[in-house]
Amino acid sequence: MVFSSLTFWFFYLPCVLLAYYAVPRAARNWVLFFVSLAFYGWGEPVYILLMLFTILLNYVAGMLIEKAEGNKKKRKTWLILSVVANLGLLVFFKYSGMIVDTLNMLPFVNIAFEAPGLPIGISFYTFQAMSYTIDVYKEDTKVQRNPMLLGTYVTLFPQLIAGPIVRYKDVADQLVSRRESVYQFSRGVMLFLVGLGKKILLANQFAAMWENLGGADAQGLVARWAGLTALSLQIYFDFSGYSDMARGLGKMIGFDFMENFNYPYISKSITEFWRRWHISLSTWFRDYLYIPLGGNRKGFGRQIFNLFVVWSMTGLWHGAAYNFLLWGLYFFLLLVAEKLFLGKLLQKAPAFVGHIYALFFIMIGWAIFNFEDVAALGEFVGGLFVPADGFMSQNSASVMLSYLPVTLAGIVLSTPVLRVLHSKLEGKNVLFVLEGIFAVAVMFLCVASLVSDSYNPFIYFRF
Repeated sequence: MVFSSLTFWFFYLPCVLLAYYAVPRAARNWVLFFVSLAFYGWGEPVYILLMLFTILLNYVAGMLIEKAEGNKKKRKTWLILSVVANLGLLVFFKYSGMIVDTLNMLPFVNIAFEAPGLPIGISFYTFQAMSYTIDVYKEDTKVQRNPMLLGTYVTLFPQLIAGPIVRYKDVADQLVSRRESVYQFSRGVMLFLVGLGKKILLANQFAAMWENLGGADAQGLVARWAGLTALSLQIYFDFSGYSDMARGLGKMIGFDFMENFNYPYISKSITEFWRRWHISLSTWFRDYLYIPLGGNRKGFGRQIFNLFVVWSMTGLWHGAAYNFLLWGLYFFLLLVAEKLFLGKLLQKAPAFVGHIYALFFIMIGWAIFNFEDVAALGEFVGGLFVPADGFMSQNSASVMLSYLPVTLAGIVLSTPVLRVLHSKLEGKNVLFVLEGIFAVAVMFLCVASLVSDSYNPFIYFRF
């Protein structure tokens, strides 16, 4: 089930909210636990067992780590075993096919293997569950003795499938002592509608624009750049739209999740971009991989190695294909260049230079991200600079013209213009009126769009 579906809006969500607010406060986490399992199992009920095993694994690991208090060696042993078990499941379901295919490239190796199906959202809930056990080991959070509460944290349906990655210590208090309010609920509704509009009215339109321009087979230099622009806008509004919807749903039931995207396309460097893009993932890798490896505390050479490991893993986290690894290493090289010399040059240059530089390399990065076929990637990127098939066909010009209004809207809305305007109207009656008009318009347009369109899953569902 996806948030951007009529089934979710008109059946699942109303039933969840009715059940949640109808029961006594002490029973609300039980409601969330079971409705979240139902949400996840809507399309893949068999994988509920895998998720329950992950919960049990980390619950037991947390208890064993706490029981070994004072025995550092035993605590570390339990932590390592739990991490290996978590990553083992993730590797088997997500990467075993890629590993076998790679081995089969070697001479005289021919392993017959059918890759298992990929459970939706396994990367997200595995990282969340691991963060709990690691934080218990680091004594950054107290062990959770109630398995249902830990299960509620892992399965919480707003962010279960595609994030943001919520760390246990950030919501531990909210699990047991949150206080819902009408104001928070209304803010949640508005945030959910913002994300819904991003997904249905923008991301889906940019996906169609990319396809109508020919996608990987776009003809002409201008058409390729227009297509890459559409792809970049689609990825942003799809990813950030889901996060906004997740945060909005969280607010409806009393939770505050971290902001996951902070207008990344206004960045003036790649370093800044990764402070604004998928913040929960960047923070997770920083706190649970980069810093434990030594961060920048063991000399510049070791720091570069640590960054190499982190960005290799960041790339592979997104998918079991070599283009994702290449994508991670691409950003690793850019970030190292900025640390060595480029960052200082960008600080001295006019702001618009930094913006152009960042957007250029971000967009090339999305091309790498999108093409699993390396040969097709090379051909497409080459066509961005060498007009071997001309600049633009008549059909491409027609497509670009028809999508010009939504493209301009997407460019404007990827900047904080509306957030600034909203802050200036805060507390004024006109804002209440405008929000009401916005809510009705988004609902009407999205329902009309979904009735006429086909299935439109979020990109991050495959991770």
